[in-house]
Amino acid sequence: MQGYRWNGFAFPFRALTDGEAAERLADLKEMENRIGTPLTSADLMWRGGAHYYAGWVNDLVRHPGVLDVVEDVIGPDILVFWSTFFIKEPKSAGFTAWHQDSTYFGLAPYEHVTAWLALSEASEEAGCMEVLSSRGQPRQMRHDAARLTNSLNGAGQVITEPLDDNGRTVMSLRAGEFSLHHTLCCHTSAPNRASHRRVGLGISYIPTRVKPIGSLRLQAMLVRGEDRYGHFDLLPGAAEPFDPAGLDTHERAYGRFRENYREQEERHRAAFGTAGPVPAA
Repeated sequence: MQGYRWNGFAFPFRALTDGEAAERLADLKEMENRIGTPLTSADLMWRGGAHYYAGWVNDLVRHPGVLDVVEDVIGPDILVFWSTFFIKEPKSAGFTAWHQDSTYFGLAPYEHVTAWLALSEASEEAGCMEVLSSRGQPRQMRHDAARLTNSLNGAGQVITEPLDDNGRTVMSLRAGEFSLHHTLCCHTSAPNRASHRRVGLGISYIPTRVKPIGSLRLQAMLVRGEDRYGHFDLLPGAAEPFDPAGLDTHERAYGRFRENYREQEERHRAAFGTAGPVPAA
């Protein structure tokens, strides 16, 4: 994983066959039917933490083919901090501006890695992720929660200091493949110009030694190894779709996640009240 450690990203890795990816898209369609609307127009809560209310998503975040690669990066004791669906409808305006995942998660040290699993083709035309190499020197950059129109990120966050985006890497993925990117990796994605729906699941993995830096007690899910630190309340993943226990767990986890996110927005804003980088987490 030398390339990952130098650049802050690596791809592609295969997790699902074409047939398995198609089955997961069918599961997504059934889930959206239960919710009553596509995730792109549903309440934001349904996009995040679906592993707590949908068994097939719980299976995906525990997929051994994904965890084996993640373990090479962060070690054998692994938590899922969060999961998020990133969906762009055909010929739609959804995008993400240049940003870093680290900005509002509030985790220390910076060892969070995201596995971005494509359930449909995520080509350049379809608005796949584009990334910049950290060249072995990642750092937290200045952001603004700009609430940008059509942003797939809830805060519409965007890097607001000078950024040289020459030399970007287009991280195109086929259905069933996934990429890894470090929490300080600068990345963006353009709108979907293709005629098919671009569907991806971003899974935020952290080693059990990572801890929250905010005032709130947060939840996570142990998916490999053991937790010897106890920095998080460990919650179970879903067994059956939309069972009452799973929905209750999801509601509590999502509420706490959003509270922490808002707190970290304020922390970031306060830290950048004067010139200079955010203090080391």
